[in-house]
Amino acid sequence: MKFLPMTVLVAAVALSACTNPDRFGADDALAGNGNPNGGVPLNSIQPGSANDPASTAYFNQTIGDRVLFEVDQSNLTPIGRSTLDGQATWLLTNSDYQAVIEGHADEQGTREYNLALGARRANAAREYLLSKGVPAGRLRVVSYGKERPIEICSNEACYAKNRRAVTVLAGGLTS
Repeated sequence: MKFLPMTVLVAAVALSACTNPDRFGADDALAGNGNPNGGVPLNSIQPGSANDPASTAYFNQTIGDRVLFEVDQSNLTPIGRSTLDGQATWLLTNSDYQAVIEGHADEQGTREYNLALGARRANAAREYLLSKGVPAGRLRVVSYGKERPIEICSNEACYAKNRRAVTVLAGGLTS
């Protein structure tokens, strides 16, 4: 019985050490209040992850790697230009990357027509990036026409996703 009060005292002291780690509001300081990294603590950036502004994951997920087009069109939409503005800024900041711009089309039309349409779409994206200062030597284009759909079905929702130009990054390896 002599050990019971001592055991209770030790347990009480041990449990009191297990308090809320945010009891002083430390996380509030990192929740975007003055943090230039949008609330992500600077020491928590994982290289190569989507929260690393120099990573391809950031480029693909935050900036966007694709622009969509209207039916039988290769003209950039305002949303497409906005995405390409972000791509241009990222490419100019991360000069160790090159990009291949893939042109795609939906399944409607002939193979030849869609290859040509995909090429026009990829070139429209490339020309826009060039106009924003991205060096020509860092950009290539390829057309896949209707050969690489991301959605397979015969309705407008699928067609709309397949009418696109996708910027694929290459490089970025440091020695």
